[in-house]
Amino acid sequence: MNEEQRRAIEADCERLIKLYVNLNDAQDWDAVAALYTEDARFARPSKPGEFVEGRAAILTSFTARPPRAQRHVISNIVVDVEDADNARGFSVIVLYMGDRPEDGGLPVQDPKSPLIGTYTDRLVRTAEGWRFAERVGGLDFRP
Repeated sequence: MNEEQRRAIEADCERLIKLYVNLNDAQDWDAVAALYTEDARFARPSKPGEFVEGRAAILTSFTARPPRAQRHVISNIVVDVEDADNARGFSVIVLYMGDRPEDGGLPVQDPKSPLIGTYTDRLVRTAEGWRFAERVGGLDFRP
């Protein structure tokens, strides 16, 4: 693999990580789940040792949550390319969340917000493009 190919993989994987938070904030759960492989594993930052396994189960875990106002900010993304079809990712995540008011005004920020943590990812190239094979979150501070 040459330098240009490595950089292209890094860019594709970084885009996947950024797309994930945008779709998550839009609460487009079908699109979020589609970013995982069929046999992927996912652990939320609030429960890093509890894995949800499989794309269908990951989708169910998102749709089971009550809607909330939320905004993720992701930074410090580093992608390490292992080979043409495998990479590892690390990112820092900040989550602002709150309750949606009935009057349609600005949400009221949750007193536990913001949450600050990380994601460690195993990324694989599939026929559909780069996908998460494993996504493990963790919190850096207690709320």
